[in-house]
Amino acid sequence: MSARPAAAVSPGSTLGVDVLAGLSIAGLLLPEAVAYSGIAGLPPQAGVIALLVGLVCYGLLGRSRYAIVSATSSSAAVLAAGTLALAGPAGASRAAVAATLVLLTGGCFLVAGFARLGGLSHLIARPVLRGFTFGLACVIALKQLPNLFGLPGLHGDFVPLLLMTLFKSIGQIQPATMGAGVVALLLLFLCERVRRLPGSLLVIVLGVAASGWLAQYGVTLTGVINLTPDWSMPAWPSSGEWLPSIELAAALLLVLYAESYGAIRAFALKHGDPVDANRDLLVLGVANALSGLLHGMPLGAGYSGTSANEAAGARSRLAGLVAAGSVLLMVLLLLRWIERIPEPVLAAIVIHAVSKSWRLAVFRPYLQWKRDRLVALAAVLAVLALGILNGLLVAIAFSLVMLLRQLATPRLSVLGQLPGSHDFVDIAEHPSAHEQAGMLILRPEEPLFFANAESILALARQRVDEHAGTRVVVLSLEESSDLDSTALEALADFATWLSARDIMLRVARLKDAVRDLLLRATLPQLLPQALDFWSVEDAALAAAPAPQPTRKPLQ
Repeated sequence: MSARPAAAVSPGSTLGVDVLAGLSIAGLLLPEAVAYSGIAGLPPQAGVIALLVGLVCYGLLGRSRYAIVSATSSSAAVLAAGTLALAGPAGASRAAVAATLVLLTGGCFLVAGFARLGGLSHLIARPVLRGFTFGLACVIALKQLPNLFGLPGLHGDFVPLLLMTLFKSIGQIQPATMGAGVVALLLLFLCERVRRLPGSLLVIVLGVAASGWLAQYGVTLTGVINLTPDWSMPAWPSSGEWLPSIELAAALLLVLYAESYGAIRAFALKHGDPVDANRDLLVLGVANALSGLLHGMPLGAGYSGTSANEAAGARSRLAGLVAAGSVLLMVLLLLRWIERIPEPVLAAIVIHAVSKSWRLAVFRPYLQWKRDRLVALAAVLAVLALGILNGLLVAIAFSLVMLLRQLATPRLSVLGQLPGSHDFVDIAEHPSAHEQAGMLILRPEEPLFFANAESILALARQRVDEHAGTRVVVLSLEESSDLDSTALEALADFATWLSARDIMLRVARLKDAVRDLLLRATLPQLLPQALDFWSVEDAALAAAPAPQPTRKPLQ
């Protein structure tokens, strides 16, 4: 991505603001890391280790001044679904499988980075990502309600079944747990209205202060956090689990990079900073591989942490390194207090974090533009009905099917010349445009390729039959940057069909690559001189019959 260079700022002027920004966001990142561990079904230290690894790796190797690399709610949910599918509900086994998946995800990032696949995130269309995020936020919040109300945990991702299970257990609500969770949630939403007031840190402090009293009434606390790194190698998949493990790692790659690149690019555009997508792939690969080796969680540049870093006034990646140091000091000096965070408080933090994805306003443009409404809706419904991982894959597949459907729909315009101009336009849209006698000018409105070439050129034959007396056909291929073999053969058949009816074919507005391909193909009915027209007007003038000389009347 090209962008204007960012204004130079002296290191001395950024040091103070970066230190303050790092200190500010540390209080937000630490409780979120512990909470996201719960989403993934992993012990709290998995999120904390991942947070430290992500902040240090991106702070040292990354490019974006604002990106905060840590565990994200979406990747935690996908990891939970993946480990449950591979290992079942057994906690120890799931932790080992999770470490393997994170390590494989790092490997996928590195392979993509070395292969320079920086455009990989574009495989997930924005409507799919927004619909997926909306549905995912609903699933995450729903699965946090048991922790918020003191109910038995929910398993699976099928939302109707989750709602039914939750409704059946509603009589088991623990008043003290529900009270703590609701109060924490209300405080978090109230703190949004006060600039730079760290709501997460506030509810954590209040929860820890009241933890002794709450524990007497049966409120569950976070429990022991063991930050001693686990240097054992992750358990490698068995022979039958390699393929599903790599598929899950690839799914994590798509989710993490789509989310990360969206956050990085948004703030780069805002501040005029350059973006190096391939470098970000490599850095995220290193961070995830190291997190997997240390039995941490998958890492990406989440939008909430990145926006909080920018709002705190960060000017460089030093803010992320300061945040890493602050988090490390907090866990070293305050670990025994962090272990006393009530679970309903952590559930409230998670629900508050994902609540920003519930805003229906993000879908308004698709309704207004009348574009991709079905894609966004399908992504939401797929996640709610099929689960997180299957929902994402189905939503991506649906978006690609809709794209192919659009490209494969034959759309062919008949062109005419606007009076007094050199422009040739669609006569259906511009009634004042006129066609030239004996000449039919056609323009496919989609690139010709295997899925639409036959149907578009069949429609062209139909237009020729409808225009009796046609002697010349001008085909404008301005939409086609390349032709595959199917399109090339269909074009040859069309030229042969016209030649059998003594109709000349002229091809206009060819891209250089397409013209070179047609010259190499040496189609018998499409001579090189029929390709030398850079505009429709040139082709029309060359193909127009010469005017007959007028005879003077006899005197």
